[in-house]
Amino acid sequence: MSQTPSGPAGAKITIRSARDVVDAINTGRVRGGNERAIILIALGGIFIDAYDFTSLAFGLNDIAEQFQLGPAAEGIVGASIMVGALLGALFGGYLVDKIGRYKMFMADMLFFVVAALACAFAPNPEILTASRFLMGVGIGIDFPVALAFIAEYSALRGKGGRVTLWQPMWYIATGTSFAVLLPLYFILPESAHGDLWRWAVGFGAVPALVVMAVRHRYMDESASWAAKQGKLDKAVQILRKSYGVDAVLAADAAPEREGKPMAWWRGIRQLFTPRYRRRTILAGILGGTQAAQYYAVGFALPFIIGSFLGQDTLTTIIGPLIFNFAFGVTGGFAGVALASRLGSWKLSVSGFTVCILALAGLALLGEPTGTFGLTVAGLLLGVFVFFHSYGPGAQGMTMATLSYPTSLRGTGSGFGQMALRIGSTTSLLLFPVFSDTLGTGVFWVVIVAPALGLLTLLLIRWEPIGKDVDAEDFAEESEGGHLVNRKEPR
Repeated sequence: MSQTPSGPAGAKITIRSARDVVDAINTGRVRGGNERAIILIALGGIFIDAYDFTSLAFGLNDIAEQFQLGPAAEGIVGASIMVGALLGALFGGYLVDKIGRYKMFMADMLFFVVAALACAFAPNPEILTASRFLMGVGIGIDFPVALAFIAEYSALRGKGGRVTLWQPMWYIATGTSFAVLLPLYFILPESAHGDLWRWAVGFGAVPALVVMAVRHRYMDESASWAAKQGKLDKAVQILRKSYGVDAVLAADAAPEREGKPMAWWRGIRQLFTPRYRRRTILAGILGGTQAAQYYAVGFALPFIIGSFLGQDTLTTIIGPLIFNFAFGVTGGFAGVALASRLGSWKLSVSGFTVCILALAGLALLGEPTGTFGLTVAGLLLGVFVFFHSYGPGAQGMTMATLSYPTSLRGTGSGFGQMALRIGSTTSLLLFPVFSDTLGTGVFWVVIVAPALGLLTLLLIRWEPIGKDVDAEDFAEESEGGHLVNRKEPR
């Protein structure tokens, strides 16, 4: 690839192969233009995903009372969105690789708008559960494509930090769901407080509409994906539009075979070939275990504050708002700042270790009484939220996204989402049951999740941040156009 001069302003780039396109982005030789706007829009998708996931957290007790649900039925309502996300991720990641990032990105917002309004006006638990399921399908599709966009519009040097930005965005969205509730608590009469959850869930349609409109204005396909599909002319157009560079297709450009993604099941099987097996196992277990601990504590903060700490309705709104912004957002940005220096593996190990200690402290403390006991419980919850966000909470999906090259990134990220949703669904179904029978002893059960995640990390040491995994798309290829399976060096 030839380029004169370097940098975004006035840069001229000659493209001869798909590798030239990927290298231009990974080395940072092309930057600027709509690049940052595209990444912000992708993060906007993450915001909606997170908001829709957590907007119901405050209202689970009210929903159970309003619809006269037992612990098991309450768990089903809470977990329905996870089941939908699992199904969406099951096929969404594959479709992201097959038909492209842009088309999937533009299509999934409809799920959020329709489902948010359906949840807000649900007259019974059946419609609420079905609507949350539909919302989950949209999230399962959106998450892999959003992270793929961030990874493929970022240079290799800063890729880990940029992808990790999804975690503080998650906590900003979660905090926002409680910020929406706070003024409504004072505006609405006390008799209507049982329906605050409807307002919170319904508000999710507003940012979805905004992001949908903005996406249409700025988004374009991933140049790396287009190049791997054999559409070099399209990749050149994207480089021009998205980065504002003078990109040209060389007259002697090598003819590219049209990329034909593997069948869905072949793509999943590819994740477990010798080259990728260790990465896939680690990313899957990391994603599943961090989700299990988060949805038992971070998602359940309103329940923990209201039941275990014995606080009133207003505190169950203000408390999670403070925890999410003061500990979740700051922990997430700490992880972003340290991603390039420490890497995904070390962040996950240190984060899980502190989370285990915090959970043990909460279990030993029991139901606190008095100012001192409540202060200790609050600090332990804050420490848990901070180090979950700083480490395993972020790295579960960062590892799943950065462990695979462009041709498998959607499938790999989708598989990571499947593992994450299995962990979160299990937690949402079991936490109400165990907390009802064990009280604060439930934290001893929750501690199994980070312990399993930590053990897996100690057994498999794989670091994706800083690795040029895209180069694997151009390594020895078989006649079928897919990578020859070679054992990955340890």
